[in-house]
Amino acid sequence: MSWDAVYRLVQRIPRGKVLTYGGLAKALSLPGGARTAGRAMAATPSGKGIPWHRVVGDRGEILIRGPHALLQRKLLESEGVALVEFRVHLKKYLWKPVKKAALPKKKILLKKKALKDKSAHKRIGK
Repeated sequence: MSWDAVYRLVQRIPRGKVLTYGGLAKALSLPGGARTAGRAMAATPSGKGIPWHRVVGDRGEILIRGPHALLQRKLLESEGVALVEFRVHLKKYLWKPVKKAALPKKKILLKKKALKDKSAHKRIGK
């Protein structure tokens, strides 16, 4: 499975903001939810400019362990994100991806009808 869509979304997280694994999964409709997002983040290639440190647990906590947790904390703090005991205050720092505006139902139906008419027109040979 390619994680390119995950990495593209993570690259959009602004400096000083975070996104949860669950929020990442929901935004991309990932099967398996937050666990799948976690697997993708664990496979993040280095040197590609992907700000992996901006993805945290659902309560704002840093979930990775060991020296990488300390690195994640330092990187977040360097961007102005305050942490208390390895936890980010989500109400202040959570980034919510902007969803593309959906077309009103009437416009969608009109587009479908136009496409249908166009294909019928081609079949008749007019």
